Amino acid sequence: MNEASSDAAFDSAAFLRTLTSRPGVYRMLDAEGGVLYVGKAKDLKRRVSSYFTRSLNRRIQRMVVQIRAIEVTVTHTEAEALLLEANLIKSLKPRYNVLLRDDKSYPFIYLSSNDAYPRVSLYRGARKQPGRYFGPYPNVRSVRETLHILQKLFHVRQCEDSVFRNRSRPCLQYQIKRCSGPCVNMISPEDYARDVEDTMRFLDGKTTYIIDDLVTRMEAASTALAFEQAARFRDQIAALRRVQEKQYVSGERGDMDIIACHLTRGSACVQVFFLRNGRNLGNKGFYPKLPGDVSEDEVLAAFISQFYADKQIPPELLVSHDMQQKVLLQTALSQQAGHKVRISHRLRGQRRHWLRMAEHNARLALDARLASRAGMRARLEDLHKALGLDDPPARMECFDISHTAGELTVASCVVFNPEGPLKSDYRRFNIEGITPGDDYAAMQQALQRRYSRIQKEEGVLPDVLFIDGGKGQLGIAREVMEELGIHEVMLVGVAKGPDRKPGMEQLFINDDAKPLLLPGNSPALHLIQQIRDEAHRFAITGHRQRRAKRQRGSTLEDIPGIGPKRRRQLLNQFGGLAELSKAGVGDIARVEGISWKLAEQIYARFHGGA
Repeated sequence: MNEASSDAAFDSAAFLRTLTSRPGVYRMLDAEGGVLYVGKAKDLKRRVSSYFTRSLNRRIQRMVVQIRAIEVTVTHTEAEALLLEANLIKSLKPRYNVLLRDDKSYPFIYLSSNDAYPRVSLYRGARKQPGRYFGPYPNVRSVRETLHILQKLFHVRQCEDSVFRNRSRPCLQYQIKRCSGPCVNMISPEDYARDVEDTMRFLDGKTTYIIDDLVTRMEAASTALAFEQAARFRDQIAALRRVQEKQYVSGERGDMDIIACHLTRGSACVQVFFLRNGRNLGNKGFYPKLPGDVSEDEVLAAFISQFYADKQIPPELLVSHDMQQKVLLQTALSQQAGHKVRISHRLRGQRRHWLRMAEHNARLALDARLASRAGMRARLEDLHKALGLDDPPARMECFDISHTAGELTVASCVVFNPEGPLKSDYRRFNIEGITPGDDYAAMQQALQRRYSRIQKEEGVLPDVLFIDGGKGQLGIAREVMEELGIHEVMLVGVAKGPDRKPGMEQLFINDDAKPLLLPGNSPALHLIQQIRDEAHRFAITGHRQRRAKRQRGSTLEDIPGIGPKRRRQLLNQFGGLAELSKAGVGDIARVEGISWKLAEQIYARFHGGA
């Protein structure tokens, strides 16, 4: 290592006289020893001297005048320097580098191999347990969607081992045909092993082989007059073909990532599509922090070197822009991956179509980000940090209960996304068959109805589920989600603080015994309050409407002499109850079958008479 002294002014000429011409990495430091910039070079002396001997753009000029020291690390090759540069940028976060803020590990689908009845589940972390790992997937939502498909197709269990070992009867997943019930021996080990084999082949991208095998099994079952089993195979074949149409990339069979960058108004979005075994596992957007005037190919090169520093690298990357460092990146990534990595830019046919789709997604995502309300974005960012989420939540739901003395109970569900309230997805539930005033039972019924329907109809699960209440209500939510086999939704109970003062709310998260207390000025708390208050408003409105409907319904039903036929006549003649309530006695008496005396009774009922 070579280091310049930290004097008041940096003597570049003296430093350059001692600098080597070998490959390596250089770090430029300010007066406090903070890292301004990290760079790599094939020839350190030539590269570093260029900062002091040629004209520079404004961004680089601002950086150079702050330099008080330069440190260098010599490497054997330029490719080795590139890998070191990427690691240093991620760890040091220099002010003038393009920074990729992505320190999350990516989720996999894990299929255990040391169980009599293997389990398929989401997995994140070191892959040390025995079994098969499929992925990586861009986010938890992509894993959840794939697990949902597997539930419908092959019925391999997804429950926790502790739940599996202690079942005495089939759970709801078995009843809705999402699991074959191995916990209580509803399927033979041989048939279950075949479902596990089909699951592995599906995740390996061998759907065609599964379909051929299912066709053979269907024909054999039909010949043996096992028509119910043959129908199941038929339904599996149809479902697999639908999945194949939606998920598989035409003409592709291997692994690759498609990477597109869009840059505008000093901000950038990089979209990555993950393709494994020809299957599109989904995409993820990244928003690197930019130092100033940079081009899209520079952002792309910096992104690739940092993004793959600690991740599996597929054999091929399709990129939206040609890069000056493409050959060097290919060499460095191949060295890191242990296999040849190719970076392709000029594409034709279907590959070009997919790259254009990635470019379109990058442009739309960046436009939406820049156009979105800054307040909402800041609240989501703060919420994802406060709750320890991997990413800002894309979908949040909140439940509340409303009733009057236990009667006409209504549960509400409101939905928020990054743009705010998603009112088209709001739902209300009229609660029946419970002990009046039992809020726990009301919450349980609403959650069961909501999320069992989402599972049956392939709806979208939230990233965070807020429950208006403390530990008790949260415990009910946890029981319902475990029964339904939903494990990846974060559960948050929002309990009112001392004296029920706003800003003193206690947050109970998943199984944590100790509540989380956010400061009163926290943007995350303000968002939670907004969602909770909206759920409360929607529940009260629904309850009032239900109560008013009962009152209106009984207005005519309670009058002697008004049966279903006359009630229908009155409502038809006046166009509804509201118009009937405005009518005079004479108008009402003109309806066929309504006497003057009966008309007076109807009028009195609306206007407070006897």
